[in-house]
Amino acid sequence: MKIGAAQIHLYHDLEKNLKNISEWTKRASEQGVDILNFPETSLTGYIYDGFLKVKTEEIIYSIDELGKLAKDLGISLVVGTPYRADDQLFNSVVILLADGGRLLYHKNNLVSYEHEYFAAGSDLLIFEMGKLKFGTIICRDQSFPSLARKVKKAGAHVLFISCAHYYPLMEARLKIDKNRALPIARAYENGLFVCKANAVGSYRGHINLGHSLIVGPNGVVINEAGETDEALLTFDIDESSLDWKW
Repeated sequence: MKIGAAQIHLYHDLEKNLKNISEWTKRASEQGVDILNFPETSLTGYIYDGFLKVKTEEIIYSIDELGKLAKDLGISLVVGTPYRADDQLFNSVVILLADGGRLLYHKNNLVSYEHEYFAAGSDLLIFEMGKLKFGTIICRDQSFPSLARKVKKAGAHVLFISCAHYYPLMEARLKIDKNRALPIARAYENGLFVCKANAVGSYRGHINLGHSLIVGPNGVVINEAGETDEALLTFDIDESSLDWKW
């Protein structure tokens, strides 16, 4: 099972993001990736108060288009997007399975200012592909060890983390080590593969310094992206033995 993380620029233009996600999906498919993780809010960009103006029909159309692409290429996708359900707006990831299935996870642990835009989720998401089970969380969720423990207890072998770490420049530089350390810690303490997709680029005076990661269950970094460039990280997990010894 080949997992992947796409580190990409996020634009404040849904159509441009849709095109970019599609292009990276095609590249990943050509490399034999089975499931590809994208950053938080990769469909719209991390647009702060702009989330309140996002049109539901545009989100649904874009998800439908990516769902068709995933099915055509035989690749599953984890895509960050605002998502409206039960008259509430959530910071979510939609899982678009290669067989046409769809699943949703809503961010449980919002950043303080996100409460102005989003409702907090409360449920886990665990799903299966082949012999592996996967869990998904979003950005600040990685700071809560108990959430990753619940994902592990539910049987997951791989944890996807979708992030958009935008900060003022000095804060972005100071938080690199913390935001690298957290997925490594979640991997090691739970014996999970962790596949973290972060964004790169700048928006409204804030910058995102990348460092997307794939980490092994022993806490060893398998693959890591840089600070400024888009990148595709991959790792082929051996499904023949799920009792990994490290």
